[in-house]
Amino acid sequence: MSQVRIIRVLLLAAAAAALVAAAAQLRSKHQQADLTVQNIHDQLDALDPATRSAVIARLTADEAKEVRDRLQRGNT
Repeated sequence: MSQVRIIRVLLLAAAAAALVAAAAQLRSKHQQADLTVQNIHDQLDALDPATRSAVIARLTADEAKEVRDRLQRGNT
């Protein structure tokens, strides 16, 4: 086998290993995000209905303001 082929095989193996590592890290972050979302839902579900509605309304208003602000910064 020529040196060029050996180098190509090694580079391909290194790239494959990097992809496997990146996929494992992405999977871990996705699982962590899922747990965080579930925790937030559990906390919201534990609130009484009036408080829960107020919290959701506030979060929605805050996020809407953030989106508007981002859009305005993007247009200037």
